[in-house]
Amino acid sequence: MKIIEPYFEILHMAREEEVYGLLELAARTCYKSEDKIARGTARDLLRRLMKTGHESVIEHISICVRIVCDRGITHELVRHRLCSFSQESTRYANYGKEKFGREITVIRPFFWEEGSEAFETWKAAMLAAEKAYLSLLDMGARPQEARSVLPNSLKTDIVTTANIREWRHIFNLRCSKASHPQIRQVMLPLLAAFYRRLPVLFEAQYEKYSTDIEAFEKMQGAH
Repeated sequence: MKIIEPYFEILHMAREEEVYGLLELAARTCYKSEDKIARGTARDLLRRLMKTGHESVIEHISICVRIVCDRGITHELVRHRLCSFSQESTRYANYGKEKFGREITVIRPFFWEEGSEAFETWKAAMLAAEKAYLSLLDMGARPQEARSVLPNSLKTDIVTTANIREWRHIFNLRCSKASHPQIRQVMLPLLAAFYRRLPVLFEAQYEKYSTDIEAFEKMQGAH
């Protein structure tokens, strides 16, 4: 059994100037003010739109991300409506095959210290699930049948595409302290990555959660 940390990879995001330029053109089309487009005007216009809540224009750009996390977290992520999802399927992925090392991969729950009683209890449960899963496969069960014993902590890949307005909505919900800690573990650093690339469009969310982002980055660095 492998135990790994969650992570993400931005698969597609247009360059900053390209994003701002297209969104400015879309916005100015509404007011027929395309003649006012000049160097540096896009940032100012988009900042005003974000502050006043006129976010429909930012639906014209989408961002695609691969997220590697536990399956319990993806159950929360896929509740967001305006996204496209492609997720690793436990119906067809046979972890008893050599290509998977004949083992399952699980996501470490960061809220339990390794070596603690809680962590060791979790680890024992994961090993028991792995043993049961592999035994069922050896008995002739198909992967879609044997998966019945797989845990929420099972690692999964999910490719997620959403427009910028929807990503802002996701961050508003999933970076909140009321969210599950393991989805915050992914979403806070993802928000920071989006902000570094497109600061004008994710400035408000980043400023709201900057303290939490720093805390999670320190925590991750400690492991």
